[in-house]
Amino acid sequence: MLSIPLSELPVSFRAQALHWAAEFTYCAYFEPSGLSYPQGAFRQLLAVATDASAGPASLAELRPWLQQPTTAPRCGFLTYEVKDEIEALSSSHPTGLAWPMLHFFHASAWLCWQANTVEIYVAPDATDALTPAAVFQQIIATPLPFATPPTGVALQPRFPRPDYLAAVRAVQEDILNGEVYELNLCQEFTAEGVHLDPVDVFLRLNAASPTPFAGFYRHQQQFLLCASPERFLRREGSTLLSQPIKGTSRRGTTPAEDDAQRLALLHNEKERAENLMIVDLVRNDLARVAQPGSVQVPQLFGLYPFQHVWQMISSVQAQAQPTADVVDLLRATFPMGSMTGAPKIRAMQLIEHYEHSRRGLYSGSIGYLLPNGDFDFNVVIRSLQYRPDTGHVSFQVGSAITYDSVPEHEYEECLLKARALLAVLGVTRE
Repeated sequence: MLSIPLSELPVSFRAQALHWAAEFTYCAYFEPSGLSYPQGAFRQLLAVATDASAGPASLAELRPWLQQPTTAPRCGFLTYEVKDEIEALSSSHPTGLAWPMLHFFHASAWLCWQANTVEIYVAPDATDALTPAAVFQQIIATPLPFATPPTGVALQPRFPRPDYLAAVRAVQEDILNGEVYELNLCQEFTAEGVHLDPVDVFLRLNAASPTPFAGFYRHQQQFLLCASPERFLRREGSTLLSQPIKGTSRRGTTPAEDDAQRLALLHNEKERAENLMIVDLVRNDLARVAQPGSVQVPQLFGLYPFQHVWQMISSVQAQAQPTADVVDLLRATFPMGSMTGAPKIRAMQLIEHYEHSRRGLYSGSIGYLLPNGDFDFNVVIRSLQYRPDTGHVSFQVGSAITYDSVPEHEYEECLLKARALLAVLGVTRE
């Protein structure tokens, strides 16, 4: 291990480290953005793998793979389609991204940012050429390419506005008929033939919209540039924590207007009802793998400011059963209820019926597992996905539909959530 004081590093070190890591076929970066968050944010961690081709591609493969001893963190992702392995569901919509359903890798080398230092580690089985000192020298020698912001990106909606509004009304009929209480309806915007620098765009996105569960991920020819504000599931010792977000309002342009927006969200009965329904769903999910009587809600309807929006966030906590491993926990809780609706299985069936594209990594999760068994996963929202080999770029946004929803307001909420994504792509409107 090599520890370097932050005071001795150039201001460009993080950008250089990301450009260095992005040259590997597999890399993952987790960014807390220096934000205060209830019970903490992501650890700042950057990991690369020299070879992860044999990593697990399903939950069934994940458990034996995790039983391999290691002193390195494991990083990975779960796409929304992991639901098909958990429940009797399927997805047939198109996608231009082709992520595998699930993938994890053992880090060959990794960097951990501490309060005053950066620590560089290399796995014992890494090549002789890969040492902590060599990693540091490679990063310092990495040039920062001159990158201009993307322009002329011609985004196309897979879910045209009239179709989206009609789908909201149809969902409301389903709610009236007792099919679901709430459903998260999402839409995708795509463009083809786009040329961009994934690291540069991620750094621009992180600057435009700093969030506590941001991340940069490369899997072969797929890139994720993530500005997520939401935690899916964390384990520390025996304590499980999930923090669903439901309830969104724009920020005000003045302190007085901003406070008015916050209070309006706090007292909005529709938003509170949405949040409470998902909290109940998460409580029920955690109860399947928790010690009896241990599920608690330490915070309900917490309001937190982000760059462009106020978010209503609740925290649900439990003590895991001693025999429950990470696969058990994922099977009980994935995908996050805030991205499905309630009840979860019927909501996911209706999502497949109404949406026009496969969600893939959107509303899935990226995260890291530490050698001691602790882990932290986010919810992949507010994210760009990109394939440089095809020039395909995509993002998805959604909102929770209830019987009280106003379809036009739900569509505008989607665009509000997409504001930072549109800005970094040089698009002023969809």
